[in-house]
Amino acid sequence: MPSLAPRPDLDSLPKYVPGRTIEGAIKLASNEVPGGPLPSVQAAITDAVTGVNRYPDNGSQALRERLSRRLDVPAQRLAIGCGSVSLCQQMIQALCGPGDEVLFGWRSFEAYPIVVQVALATGVKVPLTPEHGLDLDAMLVRITDRTKLVFVCNPNNPTGTVLHRDEIERFLEAVPPHVLVVLDEAYKEFVTDPEVPDGIDFTRTHSNVAVLRTFSKAYGLAGLRVGYAVAPEPIAQALQQVYVAFSVNSIAQVAAIASLDAEDELLARCREIIAERTRVRDALLEMGYEIPPTQANFVWFPLGDATAAFAEHMLDRKLIVRPFPGEGARVTIGTPEENDLFLAAAKEFRAI
Repeated sequence: MPSLAPRPDLDSLPKYVPGRTIEGAIKLASNEVPGGPLPSVQAAITDAVTGVNRYPDNGSQALRERLSRRLDVPAQRLAIGCGSVSLCQQMIQALCGPGDEVLFGWRSFEAYPIVVQVALATGVKVPLTPEHGLDLDAMLVRITDRTKLVFVCNPNNPTGTVLHRDEIERFLEAVPPHVLVVLDEAYKEFVTDPEVPDGIDFTRTHSNVAVLRTFSKAYGLAGLRVGYAVAPEPIAQALQQVYVAFSVNSIAQVAAIASLDAEDELLARCREIIAERTRVRDALLEMGYEIPPTQANFVWFPLGDATAAFAEHMLDRKLIVRPFPGEGARVTIGTPEENDLFLAAAKEFRAI
């Protein structure tokens, strides 16, 4: 009689590596914003605590209606999930079966290959350009009759590079109608390049485009786990069908609505991070590092085989960065004081 065992393919499942947390160290590994929730959001969270004896609204109706008004999108085309990563997995579960293909650039968001394999689909990795950006032409060539979904991370995580409006428009015109293009815009609030489009505009003109956004990054709600998708109505409904019941808790829903109501404060904080991003990258370029232009809240070091040594050097100085061994390291923009310490350590490493 066979013994009880998990799926054998889980042994080959890629491991998601979260940013490390070490007491006393400065964490620049997880693309979190250095400040917590905005003051008005903290107050809303405190008030919401008294109701946690009740189940949350399973459809997040109030949040969907608030987003509908803000984005000028029908509520029927919105789906709420436990962070955008959960919505990535729901997308695949809703569209793909065993053997169906999901395309994405590589390197890109490290959860993509994990959620693809969990759903028994087949991941197709398409190398980045020499400039560390997504290669839409190469992705287009890899689309087959088995392709059901393409993830386009813009800005791309972990490189911070972006695709412009004309590039995405050409790509969407060439993608077959049976393929859903998912524009993953987790870092949209940090974008200042006017040529980077708002992906939601494409959902109004194309029936095979969806957009993912999150409250984890710019909104400072990473610990509460809430994100949303804008999608064609049948896809949005399918996302709700595969949604894990009550996974977006009531405090997260209240905090997300309060964050949307505090948009001016949010954008002011984003501008501070953007200014630091420019300062940090300029300083690194002066040191002689190759740092691709970034529109996210992090910078990318394409260090290749020197990546592990760079990460260890930083850790010795109580700075935690996110290494991708053999490829590069991603460093989140922190407070000015944290960034100064990081830049000093980077200068030391450059001199080794």
